[in-house]
Amino acid sequence: MKRFSLLLILVLALVAAVGCATATPTAVPPTNAPAPTNAPAPTNAPAPTNAPAPTQAASGCTLRLSTTTSTYDSGLLDAILPDFEQKFNCDVDVVAVGTGQALEIGSKGDADVVLVHARKSEDKFVADGFAKERFDVMYNDFILVGPKDDPAKVKSATTAKEAFKMIADSGASFASRGDKSGTNTKELSVWASAGITPTKEMKWYNALGQGMGETLLTSNEGNFYTLTDRATWLAMTAKLPNLEVVFGGNTIDQNPDKALYNPYGVMAVNPDKFPNVNAAMAANFVKWLVSPETQKMIGEFGKDKFGQALFYPNAAP
Repeated sequence: MKRFSLLLILVLALVAAVGCATATPTAVPPTNAPAPTNAPAPTNAPAPTNAPAPTQAASGCTLRLSTTTSTYDSGLLDAILPDFEQKFNCDVDVVAVGTGQALEIGSKGDADVVLVHARKSEDKFVADGFAKERFDVMYNDFILVGPKDDPAKVKSATTAKEAFKMIADSGASFASRGDKSGTNTKELSVWASAGITPTKEMKWYNALGQGMGETLLTSNEGNFYTLTDRATWLAMTAKLPNLEVVFGGNTIDQNPDKALYNPYGVMAVNPDKFPNVNAAMAANFVKWLVSPETQKMIGEFGKDKFGQALFYPNAAP
């Protein structure tokens, strides 16, 4: 039994070996992969809810800012206001006019906050109860620009008072804004310091009743002298090929007459006098404008394009 079993085992092993070597294995047909189930059609994502844009349309909030033309014409407001609108989700409605008109708008309660540059008028605005407090924001300076051939020889002057007297004595044409703006106020004070009161009978004196930009363009066309803030001058120089700085130097540090420095102040309109004003947002605006972050933006504005700041921040820390 043992021998038979061994022989039988050997035979079976031999047959298996031959079968593996010669027989073609029957391929087992693959089972078909199950047809992929279609991914469910994606449901349309709900339209994203847009973050409320910092505009009146999104939030219903509007802050009325009455300001001088120089903050607008220089491009400063376009550079800094988007930051406020985004942070406070409130649209700023800007009315850019002369300082006198800007203060008048505020005195009627038709603005929530004013940003201007005529210190005596600003102090009176507070004294009259139209605002509770004034805050320093920034400053730049005034310069005298005129025809490149300088017919009044103003370039030799050492003070603004002397420069203005030379213009009057020579009868050279002068353009005044004539709009009760901060610039117009400063101009008239310089004439007064020289003992001169310009009148419409003086043919060389032209009171235009225009903003700074228009006054500069008119002066360029007519070869007039005019007093301007440096920021607007720098922003518009490319459009004024017939004019150049004749007094005040090319930078604020070169201005020999510090009386031509030009401070700007901000005031929230008094809600006790005008309950309709947006007092809370006006307070936010004042705090934002004098904050270190915004002051830094103001100080950097213009450096990349003009090689100098157009305004110098001076808010109290």
